[in-house]
Amino acid sequence: MQKRTIIHIDEDKCDGCGLCVPNCAEGAIQIIDGKARLVADKLCDGIGDCLGHCPQGALTLIEREADAFDEEAVEAHLARMQTTFHGGCPGSRVQSLKPQGQPSVRTGAHQAHVSELNQWPVQLALVPTQAPFFDGADLLISADCVPFAYADFHRKLLRGKTLLVACPKLDDVGPYLQKLTSIFANNDINSITIARMTVPCCGGLTRLVDAALEQAGRDDIPVYTLVIGLQGELQK
Repeated sequence: MQKRTIIHIDEDKCDGCGLCVPNCAEGAIQIIDGKARLVADKLCDGIGDCLGHCPQGALTLIEREADAFDEEAVEAHLARMQTTFHGGCPGSRVQSLKPQGQPSVRTGAHQAHVSELNQWPVQLALVPTQAPFFDGADLLISADCVPFAYADFHRKLLRGKTLLVACPKLDDVGPYLQKLTSIFANNDINSITIARMTVPCCGGLTRLVDAALEQAGRDDIPVYTLVIGLQGELQK
């Protein structure tokens, strides 16, 4: 035991929303009996990446007697989490998915399309800053509306990419800037494709990515921007 900085969760404030779970890269926080809990002291590095994602302000950093941070224990814990789920929010559990095969197949007079989704979760608010699907990834950072407007989203945009979805107009982009900066700085990102709608407010997505790249010091990552019209046409 040693005195060190570690996460503290105020159970009276915690409402069990689970937003802190995917933002702990070590998997040290899980939802148990409707509340966020620290699974083990040795899994918490005390950096506090999870702090800005609690809407109730239930997470703080304190100094107390605790087991030393154990990187080997974290690796073993994350490996177990890849195959089983121990009480966190199921919708936020990190998963690498296998695409469903051929992009489309003929069945009689109909053409059946399959998913090209490679990972879960996809919402920028829920993805952790480090995950196996970021290793050597070609990122597709898409505005919320793009998959609805662009009919060939899976086949032409998503195939072979790791997806992050956000709305630059309706979402609070402050935490997004911090999260994207961490993702760009701490992972081997191969390329970034931004898919946005033609409406002016959607340009905020490009500005967000540019700012995060600058803060992360990653001018080596190629960035491509696609602009989708309101009737689904690819304008750029």
